[in-house]
Amino acid sequence: MMATLSLPKHSLPFLIPPQTPRTQSPRNPTFLPKSSESQFHGLRLSTPSSASIPSSFSAKSAILAKVNKDQVPPSFTLKDQDGKNVSLSKFKGKPVVVYFYPADETPGCTKQACAFRDSYEKFKKAGAEVIGISGDDSNSHKAFAKKYRLPFTLLSDVGDTVRKDWGVPSDLFGTLPGRQTYVLDKNGVVQLIYNNQFQPEKHIDETLKFLQSA
Repeated sequence: MMATLSLPKHSLPFLIPPQTPRTQSPRNPTFLPKSSESQFHGLRLSTPSSASIPSSFSAKSAILAKVNKDQVPPSFTLKDQDGKNVSLSKFKGKPVVVYFYPADETPGCTKQACAFRDSYEKFKKAGAEVIGISGDDSNSHKAFAKKYRLPFTLLSDVGDTVRKDWGVPSDLFGTLPGRQTYVLDKNGVVQLIYNNQFQPEKHIDETLKFLQSA
């Protein structure tokens, strides 16, 4: 027999009726490590206690992109760390690695940039150029490149226009700019797409492995 609970009238006015199921938003997404702030980009994220995950959200929708393998991505012209206009078409005729990252001077992005720097000669030996793109302005890129002696091009996508045109996916329900790398062949066709927010240095391993085996 099911036990029943009798309550005085007017008590617990906030009590949810039995027929209304209670739902709780997850306090901590299971895929976000406690040390994520220091691991991948350093941006502080705060989620109001009342926030909930949209019921229409699916993991698949978070990783789909407009630019896919065997496609030619939209061209662009952006300013580099010296304030000069650089077009994607400039690199046609050789493989090019285009990597989108969240922001300059954040832990994960610094690790990634320095890993590209340390392997830059290997990329050159494979005949490839490296381009980093984020929403930071040219001055930020210049300081970032100078501080860490980055030998490759950094482009300023203020307003995230190119990021949107290429369909670079975001993480954490759109709160975190995605970290995604593309390898284009000498004809400008995408041959590899690699996405890994939490292991920035893996982008270098995967792209080099691909280029060296091509």
